[in-house]
Amino acid sequence: MRIRTGDNVLVIAGKEKGKTGRVERQISGQDRVIVEGVNLVTRHMKARPGVTQSGKIQKEAPIHASNVVLICNKCNEPTKPKTTFLDTGARVRSCTKCQEVIDDAR
Repeated sequence: MRIRTGDNVLVIAGKEKGKTGRVERQISGQDRVIVEGVNLVTRHMKARPGVTQSGKIQKEAPIHASNVVLICNKCNEPTKPKTTFLDTGARVRSCTKCQEVIDDAR
């Protein structure tokens, strides 16, 4: 998956199109990500003694990874990261628009 936990992303499809946020968690088996403050759903929670109160809570629902695109930290543009190799042989993710290194590729 090109998107990782902690990346800033832009939603490019669906009802939340145009919103930005930070990836809180990725669900790699389903190719889905949970983006902070995006795709909020209401859940009706049952009270559990000593743990939670009952009521409605809002939480983020997963979005498919193909519906988000990475925002480069250097140029602040939405971009698809590409994998490049440094002279040392290290594999890194880099921006396709400004050619800057985003971080190491795992």
